[in-house]
Amino acid sequence: MTTTKKPRKTTRASTPIEDLPPNPFVFEVLNVVSKQRSTAKKVEALKKFEHDSLKALFIWNFDETVISLLPPGEVPYSSLKDEQNSTGTLSTKIGQQTSTMQFNNTVNTNQGFTTLRREWTKLYNFIKGGNDKLNGLRRETMFIQILQGLHPLDAEILCLVKDKELQKKYKITRSMVEDAYPDITWGGRS
Repeated sequence: MTTTKKPRKTTRASTPIEDLPPNPFVFEVLNVVSKQRSTAKKVEALKKFEHDSLKALFIWNFDETVISLLPPGEVPYSSLKDEQNSTGTLSTKIGQQTSTMQFNNTVNTNQGFTTLRREWTKLYNFIKGGNDKLNGLRRETMFIQILQGLHPLDAEILCLVKDKELQKKYKITRSMVEDAYPDITWGGRS
């Protein structure tokens, strides 16, 4: 009697999701999530780094009933010291600023930037039903002031979210967010 050996199943050990420093920048979290290969790992990463600021950004980006009161497209942007020299679009300024930065896996949070983790509570000012008493000029000025204080890559995220285009840069979908954060109620916001 001859027996045949069954082929061995080779399974790869699940790679742990990398750790980030306490209170990471949003771009750091989104980069970690985007790097995951499977949807299940992306959902796991979203759960690991759960924060109200992320949920607010995902709601603004993915909920079709959230209507931005900011003009679509490029945002005129310059830092306070740049205003004396020149102005430009956010994309241009982000490119200039990030080309001079040194990135390892994380960014030193003592570089004088605020974060979307701190500023997210002000986002209601920029959507319909949030603070409708603001006039357009004041709203746009507040938005640019927030952008100027943020790390350039967090500022880029905020601009993508205002135009509902986060998924163009990061590999994250609404269904992943729904799986990771079942407590989010979608719809009925405007």
